[in-house]
Amino acid sequence: MSAPDIVTCDACPVLCRIRPDKTGACDRYGNVGGVLTRMDPLTVAARAPELVRFAGEDWDGNPVAARDVFVTALGAGTTYPDYKPAPFIVGSTIDGVDMVTVVSEGIFSYCGLKLKIDTDRHLGPEAATVRAGGEAVGHVTTAEYGSQMLALGGVHHLTGGSKREGVATCEAMLRLANGGAVELAIDGGATVLAQAGRAPVVGGVAEARMRVGCGSATIGIFAGQWLGHADEVIVVDDHITGVLSEHQAGRFLDMRPAGIRVRGRRSTPGRYFQVANPGGGWGGTDIADPLAIIERIDPKAAWPGLRLLMVSTTGEHAAWFVLDEQLRPQPAPMPPAIAEAVALIGENCEPALCSVLFTAGAGGSLRAGATRNPVRLTRAVQQGRAKVTSGGAPVFVWPGGGITYMVDVAAMPAASFGHVPTPALVAPIEFTLPLADYAALGGHMERVRPLAEVLEQARPRAVVLPAGTPFPVT
Repeated sequence: MSAPDIVTCDACPVLCRIRPDKTGACDRYGNVGGVLTRMDPLTVAARAPELVRFAGEDWDGNPVAARDVFVTALGAGTTYPDYKPAPFIVGSTIDGVDMVTVVSEGIFSYCGLKLKIDTDRHLGPEAATVRAGGEAVGHVTTAEYGSQMLALGGVHHLTGGSKREGVATCEAMLRLANGGAVELAIDGGATVLAQAGRAPVVGGVAEARMRVGCGSATIGIFAGQWLGHADEVIVVDDHITGVLSEHQAGRFLDMRPAGIRVRGRRSTPGRYFQVANPGGGWGGTDIADPLAIIERIDPKAAWPGLRLLMVSTTGEHAAWFVLDEQLRPQPAPMPPAIAEAVALIGENCEPALCSVLFTAGAGGSLRAGATRNPVRLTRAVQQGRAKVTSGGAPVFVWPGGGITYMVDVAAMPAASFGHVPTPALVAPIEFTLPLADYAALGGHMERVRPLAEVLEQARPRAVVLPAGTPFPVT
């Protein structure tokens, strides 16, 4: 039997026994005067900073327009066990339409993070294991245009491996989701210091630029800038290296063939694959000397004095050569017009960033918290009748079965995520739909509370969503 001053938390399957004035293992629930209490305040998003004044003791109880505030799930609590209605089911009227927002903090074992790392540098082989603190927490996935993708978490890392692996995965995901920095080590590859909205640090070097395009695209974009100033331009790229005089852009400009053949597999004229191995050098290759990718120079086409620019897809690497009498490239001072063209490449590169997207499947407890017939909520979301948000931020709902969604953590309020020691992440989720539709899907109508009542009784804290995040109520 429990001591009379100890409360048992039923907000997740761990069932912490909490002593007075203490919190459970997740720090989200505590024993306050013998009552199980959510320790963080309910959070509402305000449309403008001046509206934040209504929160806490400063609010005088005056009505607040429903379109100006939005009750998020931050601090709301969970629906565990599954049969309980959501902690807050909020009714409001917008433009004469009765609406309802169902608010709950979801406990997600089935969740992960997708990281977009803006870099040309090779992070590691596809499918290579990604580690945090020595434990496997994810893997390298596809390389996209100027970015490398990592997939972290998922139920197999959280609960399918060792306890240490699950804890390390949960800790790394929680820190990243809340905007913190985590160092990741990739088997057979690089180390990456990742943080949402910040430049990734690869192998101890902070990235500055996301490439303007592949080598071929760079040729196509800037060919006109080089015409008359260079006889040949080679844009070094691990994916598609471009050679100007062979390229369609060079032919369109009536450039004379230069006779410089690069290594690798020729795809189409002026476009070469696999000129070198992936790495941290020029254009994401493993080379430090750009001349290493030149296979031969044809004496029937090349000539002494030929002016050659070799440049990377970001403009961070560039070198100028002139062919001598033996048709050997010799380093030479870069002409101002060429230096300006190289600078233009850099100017057209966007800042390199790390983007973090939280991905999760909303399962039984979330849906049962909204309706006694959970599949109806799923269908309402799939049909666009119910809008899903996370901490007030917009989400992308994957097509197909279930409610699998992704959200940019940078669009959410600060510290939106928590955890439970099962291990799993806790994330806010809201469903907003017309009250009539909510009733039709078997919603918990007896638990609908007017917005004014929630604001009066819960005394929430108010935040303004990050710049660029659309307000959830239009």
